[in-house]
Amino acid sequence: MACRISELVIDAADPDRLAAFWSKVLGYAELGREDDGSIAIGPPDAGFGGPQPILVLSPSSDRRAGKLRLHIDVNATDRDQDAELERLLALGAEPVDVGQTGTESWHVLADPEGNEFCLLHTRLQPL
Repeated sequence: MACRISELVIDAADPDRLAAFWSKVLGYAELGREDDGSIAIGPPDAGFGGPQPILVLSPSSDRRAGKLRLHIDVNATDRDQDAELERLLALGAEPVDVGQTGTESWHVLADPEGNEFCLLHTRLQPL
């Protein structure tokens, strides 16, 4: 038997802001809120336990120290990479330099709280 990734938990200074950003990026919807201020977002038709992991934005006042040890990669499903890059930038993503050479097939971006993620080149089929 094996495990599956069911959720990714991201510390957030402003969980509402990050939940709104990532919901727009991924086409997710709010699934619930906890008493501690955490917000769960995920696929609107599947929710927790579906084929995609949900995101839990958990309130934290801790400042990040250094590079993230884990980051999210995303792929467009209904447009090419250039069009998706424009969409992500319009949603509030920012380009980030983590030492790329400029010849990579991916773009390194940061969400509104500075968490790096990559937009990969390959278009995936929607689920």
